[in-house]
Amino acid sequence: MEDWLGYAPSAERLAGRIILVTGATAGIGHAVAADLIRSGATVILHGRNDRKLEKTYEALKSLGPEPSCAALDLERAQGEDYQRLVDSIESRYGRLDGVLHNAALLGDRSPIEHYDIALWQRIIHINLNSTFVLTRCLLPLLKEAEDASIVFTTSTVGHIGKAYWGAYAVSKFGVEGLAQVLADELERTSIRVNTINPGATRTSMRRRAYPAEDVNSLTPPEAITAPYLYLLGPDSRGVRGRYVECQPQPDSG
Repeated sequence: MEDWLGYAPSAERLAGRIILVTGATAGIGHAVAADLIRSGATVILHGRNDRKLEKTYEALKSLGPEPSCAALDLERAQGEDYQRLVDSIESRYGRLDGVLHNAALLGDRSPIEHYDIALWQRIIHINLNSTFVLTRCLLPLLKEAEDASIVFTTSTVGHIGKAYWGAYAVSKFGVEGLAQVLADELERTSIRVNTINPGATRTSMRRRAYPAEDVNSLTPPEAITAPYLYLLGPDSRGVRGRYVECQPQPDSG
């Protein structure tokens, strides 16, 4: 596989690109958003909490082009909420060059036999259904770009099923399926679709999944942004339908 882990774009390589990052207020989303801005991209920061979004904006605004904020609660959003987001992006930018689907919830790590039904539905909705709806609504804006990229964050347990990962694993299998269908449907368009598995990374979700794990043994999000920058930037033009692992996968995560 190409050495995407060592990819380092120049300071202005992503200049002029408009990129939406979901789940940008923490973890991988925050780290990728920061490096996108450093590389010259104009980033639309998504989150569900206005206070966290404002804090993220303040932390990142001095790194490069000024980002903007897009508050959307993926659990409760209805059609008109998605349309307002699309309208605001169209009004301000006129197009969209990239989307990183990174927002997700873990849910419970428990056997299917005992998995709470309401929680199952919530996790599938947030991690998969809302990802589909947002993608569908944004496709017209992506088609306005000369070179657009959709990147989905997936997981080892969304690639190979593991016991006790429940709705999270199933939702990530669904995300990979959605990405594959989209990549095939959009093969002859200017929009390319790829998935990234970050692996065991030092995030709050990982801590909830493995509370006894030594966090200092994990790779920080800031160290795995290179494949994201590559796939969201112009240097990956023509790369389609790929599943990329950011680091070796010794276990689930």
